[in-house]
Amino acid sequence: MFCVGDDDQSIYAFRGAEVGNMRDFEREFRVDNVIRLEQNYRSHGNILDAANAIIKNNAARLGKNLWTDAGTGEPIRVYEAFNDIEEARWIVEEVKSLSLDGMARREMALLYRSNAQSRVLEHALFSAGLPYRVYGGLRFFERQEVKHALAYLRLIANADDDGAFARVVNFPARGIGARSIEQLQDAAKATKVSLCETAKGGGKAAVFAELVDKLKVACEGLTLPETVEQVLERSGLRAHYQNEKEGQDRLANLDELVNAAANFVAEEGNVDAEGELSGDLAAFLSHASLEAGEHQAGEGDDALQLMTVHSAKGLEFDAVFISGLEEGLFPHENSVREDKGLEEERRLMYVAVTRARQRLYISHAQTRMLHGQTRYNLPSRFFDEIPEELLKWLTPRIQRAQVAVSPGLTFGSPRRGGWGGPTPAVAVSRTIAKETGGFRIGQNVAHARFGQGVIVNAEGAGSDARVQVNFGREGVKWLALSVAKLTAA
Repeated sequence: MFCVGDDDQSIYAFRGAEVGNMRDFEREFRVDNVIRLEQNYRSHGNILDAANAIIKNNAARLGKNLWTDAGTGEPIRVYEAFNDIEEARWIVEEVKSLSLDGMARREMALLYRSNAQSRVLEHALFSAGLPYRVYGGLRFFERQEVKHALAYLRLIANADDDGAFARVVNFPARGIGARSIEQLQDAAKATKVSLCETAKGGGKAAVFAELVDKLKVACEGLTLPETVEQVLERSGLRAHYQNEKEGQDRLANLDELVNAAANFVAEEGNVDAEGELSGDLAAFLSHASLEAGEHQAGEGDDALQLMTVHSAKGLEFDAVFISGLEEGLFPHENSVREDKGLEEERRLMYVAVTRARQRLYISHAQTRMLHGQTRYNLPSRFFDEIPEELLKWLTPRIQRAQVAVSPGLTFGSPRRGGWGGPTPAVAVSRTIAKETGGFRIGQNVAHARFGQGVIVNAEGAGSDARVQVNFGREGVKWLALSVAKLTAA
């Protein structure tokens, strides 16, 4: 009797997979001859050396050391971005460069730890006109929970949108069955009015029509991100997915929809009478529709492959980008509090690294909009576990040392003292010479109405000075310093 497997690639504990199965097999059947298949025919030496260095930090493993006779290859390229948007743009430019050098886009993969991360990456690819395919999943704006939320938003913009009405009239469930909806559609067709207007005639559907009216009133005068947030709460979508057994990923995507609205305002919004950026709901919905439908790539098209690391297992590509390598994200914050969880994350990183044949890129951002909030994360501990001689930093090393910690928080420092347990999110200050009105880019600030945020841009001087502040769920806003009354946070 024999078995074949790789305990270092056991990444499905959440589905019941046990990493110790092979060790148990060896013990229980008293295996005398363990054959380690260590020669690798996929990746160049530097990539394998990085994978070996990472996985050796796991204690509960049979142990092996991958090698190849294909040569050392190129160093692993590392990029540190100021924020997730900059990280996505850098990836787009690298993909373009590789494509111009003759590498097929279908031979490039962009990996991320969680599905919600794909939205910023997809937007950058959409804006650049680069075709891509989400492997083993759906594009952001095609995901069920996002389409439900957009349907509510479409009803706020236009209550006569019958398609949106039919989609969410009974979601979350309100006891309105298929037969009732058919009768409503027949009545609407006979009277030549919308489903929403017809529903006001009575019954359970009338309660939903009233909800649509209340949502519209509740969102009057709100910014676009605030509107999305109100809809997620008042529609019952958040509560529904919070009670769903595996609803965390869907909730993360709903939070990311708020981020999408904030980014849309920052990119496309107009300045209102109060000098604040305002976003148009109809324009945002039109953009979401376009982004969901543009650059659709089929199986045989030359398109960049996007996927979670879990989906990448068993695949291989000439070039691989691993994005979002930050504490709390990869390794995931739910995993770092126990040894078994951290070792699973390390095996996941091992799988991600060994997907690359020729080139490997790894990146992280100092600030990131995630789960509806601005996050200030440290670089992943996995950077610390890769020998320095294997890495080629594409950004100045000095940036990585400029870390300011909020009071009461402690953490391990990369390359200086190691990691002493779970690492909380901390404030990362990017030192930039440019100052405006006593404030600097990267500084944490507070506003009486919008709460705490971080300055992401600045311009002007004196009475004309203004700063752009990312307030998380409140969105990104340009504020005149002469009237905004910002304070250092």
